[in-house]
Amino acid sequence: MKFFVDTADIDAIAELNDLGMVDGVTTNPSLILKSGRDILEVTKEICDLVDGPVSAEVVALEADAMIAEGRKLAEIAENITVKVPLTWDGLKACKVLSGEGKMVNVTLCFSANQALLAAKAGATFISPFIGRLDDLNLDGMDLIADIRTIYDNYGFETEILAASIRSANHMKDAALIGADVATAPPGVIKAMANHALTDKGLAAFLADWEKTGQKIL
Repeated sequence: MKFFVDTADIDAIAELNDLGMVDGVTTNPSLILKSGRDILEVTKEICDLVDGPVSAEVVALEADAMIAEGRKLAEIAENITVKVPLTWDGLKACKVLSGEGKMVNVTLCFSANQALLAAKAGATFISPFIGRLDDLNLDGMDLIADIRTIYDNYGFETEILAASIRSANHMKDAALIGADVATAPPGVIKAMANHALTDKGLAAFLADWEKTGQKIL
C-alpha cells in the first residue's frame, strides 16, 4: 500500500520523505489555510520535494470553472493531481481533465455508487472518506471493501485512496482490505511505529545492559 501524507507542512513532509515513507501528498483548502501560505507557492515546493503525485484541489463548483482551475494547477508541476469533488460537475471536470492526460483525484466519496461513477469518468484516484463515515456510526472500511470488490470485478484502473484516516488501525485495516493508497496526517503515520510492548521490551533490555557496565562506543 502506498503512503500519501495529508498535509501542506513542508517540514513534516520532508521528515517522512527522507525515511522513504512518502509516495505522494494530498492537500485541500483547509490544509492550505493551516499552512498560512499561498497555494501555488506551497504546492510547487511540495512537488519539488516529492516524486509522487501531489493532489491540489479546485475550489470552483461549476464544471467549466473546475476545468480551468485544474488546468492552472496542473501547470505547477508534472506530478500534480487535480482534486475535484464527487459531484456531477466534478465528474464532468474529471472526464475532461483525465482525457487531457492529467491525473485526477475525485474526493469526498461516501458511497460505492459514487466510486463507480468516478471510475467510469476516468479518475486516477478515488478518495473514500473513512473517518467521516465512522463519525456517523457507519463503518468506513465497509465502503473501502465494497469499492475494492467492484473495481476488481470489472478491472477498473482507478486507485482506491483511503482518506480521512484518523488512526494507525485505520491504516492497518485499509491495507488488509486492499486499498491501493492511504493518505494520513504525519502524526498517524508516525504512530504506526508505536507499541506498548516494544517500549516495555526496550526498557528491560536497557536496564539489563546498564547492569553489564559495558559500552559499545
